[in-house]
Amino acid sequence: MQASQSPHHDGSELYVSNIAPEVGEKVTFKVRVPDDYKFEKALIRIYHDGEPRTFEMKPAIKGEKESWYQVSVQILNTQNCYRFAFIDKGKYEWLNAKGLFDHDVHSNNDFQIVAIPDNPEWIKSSVFYQIFPDRFARSGKVDVVPDWAYPREWNLLPRGRSKFTGQELYGGDLYGVAEHLDHITDLGVNGIYFTPMFPSRSNHRYDATSFDVIDPVLGGTKAFLELLKLAKKNKIRILGDLTSNHCGVGHSWLAKAKKNKQSKERSYFYWDKKIKWGYVGWYGLESLPKLNFSSNQLRKAMYEGKNSIVKKWISPKFGMAGWRIDVGNMTGRQGTENHHTEVMQGIRKAMQEVNPQTWLVAENGDFEAGDLNGLGWQGAMNYQGFMRPFWNWINRNSEITGGFQGLPFAMPKINGQQLVASIQEFNSTIPWRSLTASMLLLDSHDTARFRTVVLGDTKAHISAMTMMLTYPGVPSIFAGDEIGLEGSWGEDARRTINWQDRSNWDHEFMDEVTKLISLRRNQDALINGGLRWVAVEDEYLVYLRESKKQSILVMVSRGPVNATIDISSLGYKVTSTLYGQEAKGKIFSIKSDCSTQGVWVVNS
Repeated sequence: MQASQSPHHDGSELYVSNIAPEVGEKVTFKVRVPDDYKFEKALIRIYHDGEPRTFEMKPAIKGEKESWYQVSVQILNTQNCYRFAFIDKGKYEWLNAKGLFDHDVHSNNDFQIVAIPDNPEWIKSSVFYQIFPDRFARSGKVDVVPDWAYPREWNLLPRGRSKFTGQELYGGDLYGVAEHLDHITDLGVNGIYFTPMFPSRSNHRYDATSFDVIDPVLGGTKAFLELLKLAKKNKIRILGDLTSNHCGVGHSWLAKAKKNKQSKERSYFYWDKKIKWGYVGWYGLESLPKLNFSSNQLRKAMYEGKNSIVKKWISPKFGMAGWRIDVGNMTGRQGTENHHTEVMQGIRKAMQEVNPQTWLVAENGDFEAGDLNGLGWQGAMNYQGFMRPFWNWINRNSEITGGFQGLPFAMPKINGQQLVASIQEFNSTIPWRSLTASMLLLDSHDTARFRTVVLGDTKAHISAMTMMLTYPGVPSIFAGDEIGLEGSWGEDARRTINWQDRSNWDHEFMDEVTKLISLRRNQDALINGGLRWVAVEDEYLVYLRESKKQSILVMVSRGPVNATIDISSLGYKVTSTLYGQEAKGKIFSIKSDCSTQGVWVVNS
């Protein structure tokens, strides 16, 4: 069925005059109301110093089908929650970030605005490309085989769950990335997210033995500086990956702590004589000593000090564009100790001091809504509010990832209403700016490949790419997805790219991805627009992205579809097709015997 038309507000520029005001500044809030929605009075309810205050909204613009109401309110606090009330005889209804309700609601789902400087402007028009360094490209310029590694021929598949897991070394390096940077620029992406590049005792490098240099196996710091120079020339930003929660068992910090109980490094860890190796490891693993942020010395080394790890790599000398924080949800948390908020905000503060234009995004930062309140992580890898529910909706391969979703059972098959409900559940607990600064992904180095999730269905994969590249956030494409690589779980998905023989590449799919990336980076509504659901059906979704300059309508289906899309009640008509199915007018039909999609410009 068509989504019911009701009052709408989100945190985008059409509805909020300034998403990042200063305390004391007035902000104008707007609501769009269908003309057939009847009420006598509209109010905004906002907290001032913890006490709710209400201000009446006034008519602003009268449209053909909808009208705008607005009010200007002074912002008195750093964090501000607000919602809207519509009053009529014998009833009132609340509009919050989760929807419209005819009963009292809690502030947990209120809209939020944060009175601190905005996130970097550049992330709004960015598309990232995720590279697992060992598997992208091998230059032949590096001849370093560490003692922990099992060398593997480049075009062989990973051997799966065995003693080799995490230790098969294919020999990808940063010179190889530089040699194939044209592939990345041809796609049109303007950012690369590298999984860790620090020395370690594994191919994934989440067990760093040092945070001070780039792994010699990758070509070392010299290769990294050369790549940075080339990337900058091609206007590509580099995002690093940092394990603030733990280091590796081979790290010099641990060696010094073991050798000298009076050393500052001793305070960096949790010590427990009941544990065989004497210290707490992440998930009980000896290989990943958990970092203890009750230590002021550790805080200085990690992020507070002038030459701290966080600051060093985003400094002008190295110029990384920011950090992706591994298991950000666990950083600073251990048993009865909880330094999580202090550490999260401390990392953010350190980055702002060095370069306010850097981006801080956390893995599993979506587990607790408070982590995305605008003051800590700027965004999360959006597994919970996008990837997981989307997988469940398009589900062709239910057994593939129950574990990754944190579930001890196969992933469920859900309908469109459940998908949108899941998305709104996530979006309604965080500020709009945290949603748009979160990383959008269909898969990653930790999951199955999306092509395998849809059992090789290229059409379904294109629909999925269409949604990811038109939805609010910062899209990230796992290297190799664009050519149709497969993989059933994390290690299996970390397959190499065959640069010598490209006959098995899905070139047609790559062409479509390139077109979609171009749309995402150049269409104003996809850069600055809000999100408004127009139709939510079992098999397909329709939504609007609207900015001050442009309105775009998007439709994606998970399979065969025979639909009539009616946008006449919004006062809109399709005027041109940007991608996919052709359409025109206020009412149009979409018929397909497979997954399909459409991206259209609409005007009143």
